[in-house]
Amino acid sequence: MSDNLSQPFYQLTPDTVIDAVESMGYLSDGRILALNSYENRVYQVGIEDSEPLIAKFYRPLRWSDEQILEEHQFCFELAEQELPVVAPLTNAAGESLFHFNNYRFSLFPRRGGRAPELDDPDHLYQLGHTLGRIHLVGAVQPFVHRPALDIQTYGRDSVALISGDFIPASLREAYTSLCADLLDGIEACFAAAGDVRLIRAHGDCHGGNILWRDDMPNFVDFDDARMAPAIQDLWMLLTGDDRVQQQLQLAEVIAGYNEFADFDPRELHLVEALRTLRMMHYSAWLARRWDDPAFPHNFTWFNTERYWGEHILQLREQLSALQQPPLTLL
Repeated sequence: MSDNLSQPFYQLTPDTVIDAVESMGYLSDGRILALNSYENRVYQVGIEDSEPLIAKFYRPLRWSDEQILEEHQFCFELAEQELPVVAPLTNAAGESLFHFNNYRFSLFPRRGGRAPELDDPDHLYQLGHTLGRIHLVGAVQPFVHRPALDIQTYGRDSVALISGDFIPASLREAYTSLCADLLDGIEACFAAAGDVRLIRAHGDCHGGNILWRDDMPNFVDFDDARMAPAIQDLWMLLTGDDRVQQQLQLAEVIAGYNEFADFDPRELHLVEALRTLRMMHYSAWLARRWDDPAFPHNFTWFNTERYWGEHILQLREQLSALQQPPLTLL
């Protein structure tokens, strides 16, 4: 693998970022601020006599142009329905994905806001209400180029990578044995849910990708959008370890959701399965990006024996969670 691909952002200097933005006809005032993003690189760039823009530079080899444009098209469809999403800007030709030197990038308007209060019933109801509208659009047609969230890519592939190249030898047997049990439990949850419908979903709907603004949630960063069951965009809104609390939160979310879309209660069998897959996938994501210098610098705790020991403990807790009855609708 060449340096350009193994370290894809090492030549992405502030001057290159500004030159890329100015290649689209904007005049920068020279101010640039790197935002909190590791998979891609995202910057706030000041514009003369105008609001700053957000420039997002895509990691090479992660998504094809077709997959990026499908994400953009989904955002445009949502924006056309006056949904509060931050869609990319287009040029005079209607294009939203641009090229500069060896980089692909898009531009977005800057949106401010604060994180939603996930312990506030009104916020939860409004989040469910908005996600119901988003999913109504997401169900109109499928993604053609983007993948689906499945057990193979998020679970089995992640375990194979970690057990083969990353887990310390002293922990490998415990890890592989535990993950075999977890994958069996995940498959049982999917079997219990049955043939649930997959729709175009946000895919990474945690509080950091939701900005509370003007008394409503604004959804940003559809980079992980893929085909998934609706519950994928709902379960991360449930916080805390207390089952009673989660039941009450779920009731508010689903009450709002059902104003526009019909939630299939069978999908509640997938909550802990999807949580487990996310945990497996997150460790594998860090492992896959470990040759990017930004990752060892910002995730110093990863790939230590202590990290893997704690990860195994968390996965054991998930094995117990997978064996519990699913949440129910009140």
